[in-house]
Amino acid sequence: MIALLSAPSNLGLRPPEPTSVPGTAKAPEALREAGLFARFAEAGALDAGVVLAGRYVDDATPGRLRNQDAIVEHARRLARRIAEIRSEGGFPVVIGGDCSLVVGVGLALRPAGRFGLVHLDGHTDFRNPGNSESCAALAGEDLAAAVGRHWPAIADIEGLGPYFDPADTVHAGCRDDDAELDEVRDAIGLTIRASEIIADGAAATAGRIRDRVDRPGIDGYWLHLDVDILDATVMPAVDSPDTGGLHAGQLTGLLAALAPRAIGAHVTVYDPDLDPDGRYARLLVDVLTEGLGRLGTELSGQSGV
Repeated sequence: MIALLSAPSNLGLRPPEPTSVPGTAKAPEALREAGLFARFAEAGALDAGVVLAGRYVDDATPGRLRNQDAIVEHARRLARRIAEIRSEGGFPVVIGGDCSLVVGVGLALRPAGRFGLVHLDGHTDFRNPGNSESCAALAGEDLAAAVGRHWPAIADIEGLGPYFDPADTVHAGCRDDDAELDEVRDAIGLTIRASEIIADGAAATAGRIRDRVDRPGIDGYWLHLDVDILDATVMPAVDSPDTGGLHAGQLTGLLAALAPRAIGAHVTVYDPDLDPDGRYARLLVDVLTEGLGRLGTELSGQSGV
């Protein structure tokens, strides 16, 4: 059974302007208002509550992330809740929040076995201390942290890093001019640009991804979704909108092809502050219910949403 878990964090993002904070912490409730939780509940999904994040403080210093202590504490608590849902036979869908949530996912899964990560994102999020002197915002560095390419304080919490084996990790959705594209191609199992998804189609792309993460020796795979994988004309309500991304139907098709054999998913970076009339929230409700509605059904035999 699908269990929706709210994780309203904005801790991994830089301030949108001085003295302000990112709006992604409002995303779970904005999506609830737009009907997301009701649509899932109609098909039998559970509301698994909320894991609240600490206070946002713009406190980055050299060698240390902005909100680092709060991110680590939130990751630990999120990991415990994900592990509880999975121990009860559930398939978590974590509604964030920003991309730093992947650390909590990794902390939950790493002690339980060998799991793959499918990183669906408009950016590679691979800024790290080896390629940049500007590390500070984990939401732009989350994939690097997930595969052990960041400071140990965030990439090796409790000695569990890397949370995902690089060989079992796929990134899909970055633009052709992504600054870390070449490095990511060399570092992880498979990298697929948004332009390739558009050219090849959702079904073929999903097949390539599953060949990497759904194979003997891997206990399952998790879906990371940053909604900025969508084109800026489709989803401008994100912190870094960009052209060259997917349209809603393409993303829905990709998710629908991957979700049935996924053990869980999280959704990030939608910012209600950039969506005053809620139109993009309503679009995401359609994408997520149609795309993730059959999460885990090929693993458990459940009927899905």
